[in-house]
Amino acid sequence: MNTKGFRRILLGESMPDKNDPQYKEKYERDVNAGRKFAKVTRLDKLAANIQCFANKNKILFLVIVFSIVIGTFTFNIYRLARTYRNSQGVKSVTEMQDSLLRERHKVLVSPITDPQQIEQQ
Repeated sequence: MNTKGFRRILLGESMPDKNDPQYKEKYERDVNAGRKFAKVTRLDKLAANIQCFANKNKILFLVIVFSIVIGTFTFNIYRLARTYRNSQGVKSVTEMQDSLLRERHKVLVSPITDPQQIEQQ
């Protein structure tokens, strides 16, 4: 890659103006594709209905929007706190296996006794 390519990667290219003749055709084609997609999926009608509701009920619309934002933020904090609390005692699989083997070994192994004591009993 040449120096000009690295410069483009690091600094990026300037945003094309929609009235620039070089990009005007591509811009219009992209806008028409977006409008067509919105019309097929009926997103344009959904957006119009939401806008109409927002114009009629300004305070209720703001309450709904901000309650969604605050609820999402609160849920994220809850999940972060729960994940942090549960991650305190994380053991790896090998540590768990070692601890299980040690406990089994303690149960199975009887204390060492003197062979003469066994004969006397």
